[in-house]
Amino acid sequence: MTDLARFSINQMTVKQLSMPELVDACAQLGVVNVGLWREPVQAYGLEATAKAVRDAGLTVTTLCRGGFLTAIDAPERARALDDNRRAVEEAATLGTDTLVLVSGGLPAGSKDLRGARERIADALAVLGPYAEDHGVRLAIEPLHPMYAADRCVVSTLAQALDLAERFPARQVGVTVDTYHIWWDDDAPAQIARAGAGGRIHTFQLADWTTPLPEGVLTGRGQIGDGSIDMREWQGYVEAAGYTGAIEVELFNDGLWARDGREVLAETAARFAAHTA
Repeated sequence: MTDLARFSINQMTVKQLSMPELVDACAQLGVVNVGLWREPVQAYGLEATAKAVRDAGLTVTTLCRGGFLTAIDAPERARALDDNRRAVEEAATLGTDTLVLVSGGLPAGSKDLRGARERIADALAVLGPYAEDHGVRLAIEPLHPMYAADRCVVSTLAQALDLAERFPARQVGVTVDTYHIWWDDDAPAQIARAGAGGRIHTFQLADWTTPLPEGVLTGRGQIGDGSIDMREWQGYVEAAGYTGAIEVELFNDGLWARDGREVLAETAARFAAHTA
């Protein structure tokens, strides 16, 4: 296997692997970085996970996910803030400095995208300082516009940066994910904007393959199987000054149905073949 120093495997790519299996498979392949998700971490145990990755010498590049901050109802907003504070604490315990935020969709009955984004900003004003106190940065992830109604009202890097730039970069930045932004002609300029402000907190890869599955959530294709030039986007983020880990995050039923160790090995090989 080629040098994998910058390769990070997002836990959801191989969600069929238990935490001990993931740690063992990474050790066997020489993978040194992982991106973790809160649900499987909580299922295995936060402290147990932190010990497992620490003992294996793994670096946790990100924790997914915080966010869902668009609620109008006051008690629901309070619960969301509490959950995000817990997510920040979990990130700190796991040793990662980056919590990825999926901002949330439109509340039931609402059609006000701008209002929803303002409520995200209100939440960030509370969560940003809390995250900084714990050594954690918040990384707003814009999602493809097909998710705007139900999952994420932040659809472009420009929108993400308009929110992030209200706060210090040490508190709030962005996630650059090829799957969600490859279609946007303005994205390269926005990557440069993010880099100039020190706000590229993580860089993720997934390919765009069609037809999309029903529900579209699990349509993220294996690197090299779709329409996205990974080297082109790597070039943009590196020209903007990003030198960190490159995380592969795939939601794909076909991959999940296969042997997880095989998928991890394939993903590492695709990473090597399709990045500089």
